[in-house]
Amino acid sequence: MKQALRTTSILASGLLMTFCANASVTANIGASSNYLWRGVTQTQDAVAVQGGIDYEHDSGVYLGTWASNVDFGDDTSYEIDFYAGYAGSIGEDFGYDIGYLYYAYPDSDASVDFGEITAALSWKWFSVSYSQIVNADSDVASDPLDEKDLSYIQAGFSFPFSDTLSLDLHYGYSSGDVSTAWFDVDSYADYSLSLNKDTDIGTVSFMVSDTDLEQDDPKVILGYSYSFDL
Repeated sequence: MKQALRTTSILASGLLMTFCANASVTANIGASSNYLWRGVTQTQDAVAVQGGIDYEHDSGVYLGTWASNVDFGDDTSYEIDFYAGYAGSIGEDFGYDIGYLYYAYPDSDASVDFGEITAALSWKWFSVSYSQIVNADSDVASDPLDEKDLSYIQAGFSFPFSDTLSLDLHYGYSSGDVSTAWFDVDSYADYSLSLNKDTDIGTVSFMVSDTDLEQDDPKVILGYSYSFDL
């Protein structure tokens, strides 16, 4: 929060206290038997340890960061994401979210960081979203391919069996030059089914995931995460 004049510093302090009072800060830690991004392993099918911190204001503004180990077969060992956005609802059933997410790989020998904007809508148990890369480093895709040409459409269905148990269905579709650079196809689909159970000591998940990439096999992933207030 910025103020233009020094004479408003007292008011600014009061507003900052109000801004913080109407906000929550949470952290999360977890582990997964495999880290999948849009259906594709980021860890060579190995275990991932993950965690993040989130800030959310009552106005709908949010920001956060999240990190995980990765294995791309080179010197890259971890990913750290930074994101911010605005989310809200209309009535009890309709929700919306628009945000920016930056994927960073600080110890990579290549310039492969990129960022994308996502717009999402939800209604009761259903959700849809569209993501588009808006900035990318030069090694995300090489000439003549466009390193910013990647879009992702996804649809989801989350059915609550109870307050602590839910079933999630997901379908996603990636397309563009970046897909060609990474997988030698200009588009592919990913889909998954997961069962999630909330407990007093965290959330346990069981997922079956697959893509229509020719050399990709179905994967079974076990996951655990724990969230807490800061």
